[in-house]
This record gives sequence, C-alpha cells and structure tokens, in this order.
Amino acid sequence: MKNNDDFFKIQSASSRIKAKIVAEYFPQYCRILMKSPKEHRRIVYLDLFSGPGKYGDDNPSTPLLIAKACYEDVRLRDNVLLAFNDKTYAEELKKNFLAQFPEGSFRHKPRFASRTVGEDEAIQKYLSRKPEKINYSPTLLFFDPWGYKGIDTKTLATFLENWGNEIFLFVNIKRINAAIENDKFDELMESIFPTTIDYLRKDKKYKATVYDRLNLIMDNLADEFKRVTPNLYHCAFKFREEDSEATSHFIIHFCKHKRGYELVKQIFYDFDNIGACLEKDGVYTFDAKVQGSSASLSLFGDLNVLALSQQLERAYKGRTITARRLFDEHHPGKKFCASHYAKTLRKMEEEKKVTAIFTDGKQHKVSVLITDDCLLSFP
Repeated sequence: MKNNDDFFKIQSASSRIKAKIVAEYFPQYCRILMKSPKEHRRIVYLDLFSGPGKYGDDNPSTPLLIAKACYEDVRLRDNVLLAFNDKTYAEELKKNFLAQFPEGSFRHKPRFASRTVGEDEAIQKYLSRKPEKINYSPTLLFFDPWGYKGIDTKTLATFLENWGNEIFLFVNIKRINAAIENDKFDELMESIFPTTIDYLRKDKKYKATVYDRLNLIMDNLADEFKRVTPNLYHCAFKFREEDSEATSHFIIHFCKHKRGYELVKQIFYDFDNIGACLEKDGVYTFDAKVQGSSASLSLFGDLNVLALSQQLERAYKGRTITARRLFDEHHPGKKFCASHYAKTLRKMEEEKKVTAIFTDGKQHKVSVLITDDCLLSFP
C-alpha cells in the first residue's frame, strides 16, 4: 500500500476523476442553494483530509480545482468559504493555494488547518451541530472515514440533518472489507457500522463472491445513515483499479433534497466510462483500463434503456404528462439520471411506445427533451 508521499507523486486516472467529480458538483450545489429563499451568510466546502492541493506531476487535486471553479463565478467568490484540513500537508497546501489565489481572492478568507480529525473539539462540534431553523453555513463535507476515531457514522448522519448539508464519503472498500473480520479494527468498524456490524460479519461469509460482499458493505453503510436521518438520497460511484479487475474504492454522495440527488447522478453519469448497468446494483463506475473504449458503454447503455423503458411503461400507462414532471416524479429513489430518461424516452418514441409533442412552437432536433414544454402520452 502506498504511503501519502508516494500517493501524491503522480496523479492516477482514478484520483483525477474523483477530484473532478467533487469539483464539478460543488459550484452547481452552491448555485442551487443560492436560489433558495432561506437566508445564509456563506456556503462552506469542508475537506478534512485535503492533501497538498496538487501532485508531484503538477496536476491539481480537489482543493485547487474547487477554488478555480469558485473564483471564476463572482457570486461564489463572494459567498463561499473554503476550509481545508490536513495534519501533514496544511502548509504545503496553503503555499500552493496562495500561489494561484493570493490573499483577497475570496471575500471569505480560506482556512487551512492541521488538526487531528476525531480529536479536535472544534471539528467535532461543527459536525455535531443540532438541526437549526436556519442553517447559516450550509456545508458540503468531503470525508474519508478510515482511521479517524471520534467521527462516527451517527455524527455524520446528524450533520446531514441541517438544511443544505451534504457529504461526499470516500470509502476505501478494500481496507474495510479486510478490516471487518480483523479484531484489531473493531473500534473503527463499530464506529462506521454501529448497528449492523455483527450482522455484516455474519452475513458476508455466506456471500459467494467479492462483488456480493462489496455490495453488502455499501448497502449496510447507507442503511446506517438512514437509520439516523431518514429520507436521505444516496448514490455511489465505483472505481476499478488501474492494474486489476478489483474495485478499489467508492465515493458515496448523501443529501436530503432531490435536486442534489438529480445533480450528482448526472455528474456521475458524465464520468462513468463503462455505462454501468444501474438496474443491477445502481453504481456508476470508472475503469481506468477502458478509457476511450465505447464497447461497454453501448452494451450497458442498452440495458439501462430497456430497464427504464419497462418501468415507465408500467408506471405511466394511459397517462399524459410533461417530460419534466415525469422525471421529477420518477427519478427520486432511482439511480437513473436525466440523460437516461431522455435517451429512453426518445427510444420509446421511436418504437411508438409513447407520443411526444412540443408545446412551445419551436423546432427541436430531438423527439424528447426533459422540459415542461415536452408533452408525453402513453398508450
């Protein structure tokens, strides 16, 4: 296993995609929050293990990518607070950050800390805030639960109860899979799976494949969050290692609002390079070994269209509804994103399984768009 110094020498393809996913999401998340009539003073990006900001090969990591996206939008420059923490790399990150974004670049001065996560009272207090009537600092937290004492799943789930708070959870699935049955990691595993660890230890032994074990682990992790904070949406993105067929880690996004859920699925879709079969396990996937290949995208894309088409035929038989309203009604709780719905409905229109009419009087190059002006009639 690489140590931190080795990890930050050269950016892997998976690390590049992980950084881009979070950096693509955060600015759009901010714009959604700023449309809300609720008042807030600032929007916070909080990374508790931020690294040095760039790799030895000069490729930027998440902190600098997010800072760039926020700096390029004047509203975000004025409303975003960037807060980074790293026990090892805080000073190096600050140096790299200020070289690109000097003092005064943002209205809220970025923060750089080198605290020990799980032992620092300020971090614990911030994450454990009880829900308030108005959340003046809605926060997107990027967090890796591995190895941190004191920051457990219950704390993170409570953090999500505040309006606007969301989490990208980085899960090293290989480490967790190995640690579940290693008594040296009992305390850590019980903090991550406080109510299901005994079940998980027992049940995973009866799963036939690694694939089944990993899905079981991820399902239990999501359930732990939902036990504390019901009505959460979650969506996972899986990374396959560059040098094997194994899954190395996941990013899971948790939020309470369907707009965030809609947005993260679309971003996951944009970075999914195999066209993952979502009807099977609902996990978008990046595989570094198949970059540039369209074979997998074509195969699984057809399976997703077929599965979603069947669902829509059953759910909307005999109904007339706008494409946007159909999407808003149907996608919560499903892993399909807006692009899946558009592609599926166009295929259904081609096969005469739905009739689509635009009511805006404009010429359109495609038969269906996910808008209020596209009216769908199901036979």
